[in-house]
Amino acid sequence: MSDKSYLDWPFLEDHHRELAGLLDAWTEKEIKPFEDDEEDVNALSKKFVRMLGEAGFLQYSVPAEYGGAHKSLDVRSLCICRETLARTTGLADFAFAMQGLGSGAISLFGTSELKAEYLPKVLTGEAIPAFALTEPDAGSDAGNLSSTAVEDGDDYILNGTKTFISNAGIADFYCMFVRTSDEGARGLTCFVLDADTPGFELVESLNVIAPHPLGTIRMTNCRVPKSKMLGKVGEGFKVAMSNLDIFRSTVGAASLGFARRALDEAIARTKERHVFGQPLSGFQFTQGKLADMATEIDASALLIYRAAWTRDCVADRVTREAAMAKMYATEAAQVVIDHAVQLFGGMGVLVGTPVERLYREIRAMRIYEGTTDVQKIVIATQLLK
Repeated sequence: MSDKSYLDWPFLEDHHRELAGLLDAWTEKEIKPFEDDEEDVNALSKKFVRMLGEAGFLQYSVPAEYGGAHKSLDVRSLCICRETLARTTGLADFAFAMQGLGSGAISLFGTSELKAEYLPKVLTGEAIPAFALTEPDAGSDAGNLSSTAVEDGDDYILNGTKTFISNAGIADFYCMFVRTSDEGARGLTCFVLDADTPGFELVESLNVIAPHPLGTIRMTNCRVPKSKMLGKVGEGFKVAMSNLDIFRSTVGAASLGFARRALDEAIARTKERHVFGQPLSGFQFTQGKLADMATEIDASALLIYRAAWTRDCVADRVTREAAMAKMYATEAAQVVIDHAVQLFGGMGVLVGTPVERLYREIRAMRIYEGTTDVQKIVIATQLLK
């Protein structure tokens, strides 16, 4: 069982501790039976969304005015949810995370009409959202988007291609970032695009080492009313970065969940595996690895919940803190999981063992929502201001 002492840290409140206990018990009962299922990730992801909605855990994905648990998105709750779900399966974590990330731009910048139209359905799991920022030639360099939106009366006409879009093909709507002028990052605007809009299509599904709904989408003369704009014209970059300010910390939390599971598996394995007449755990070299793993996990948790607490209680923008949490926790989890695979020996690379699955699941965390290298640039930029 993963160490739970972090729940007593002063960053968290009693309702966070209660949430952790409830979700942990529910995940063990409802999600664990599916942890090895990678046959149809689209169907399973949609199933997880429905299950999370029916159980009431998606209330942490929307503000209280539209049925959510808190007045505004509570980052500590989001982190606890992602960490807890990720300890069992990355796909359940993904399903939960995308309900918040995919609709976060609406929660933060949507009109009351847009919030009322979309967020209650996100809460119940009836609607699945997507965050559509990345393009073939613009990932970390979000200011280099080439997809366009051209004003046409009361509408905008959207054209362009997006790729590596989570929930592509299963999403009911997309928070779509496009270019409305040639002013670089200042020329971006965000719109809500419904999946059934004429001219919108899934080009292809993308298969990655840890399967989840992912794909390339295309817009061909998609007509979107001005009322579906999030924020103002030219505020798209601000909308995207404000959303990522909240959810980057939660990427760290999911990585932390992976790392905790890896440590649990490594401890159990080294106790039961006997070599040279004693348990593997009896060797000082093994103990040193376990100590390093536990220390990396605690250091990650401190950065994650510091960033989450700061966003919830101190400041609207936590660009530096969130970048530090995401960067450190994802890199540390990669090391922790690698140690776990090594301690398992040959069993660690057999398909189907928990540490093998964790080894595949952690790798993308160091890339999406800003690579580790981009996080370093973000942190340095904040320091040099």
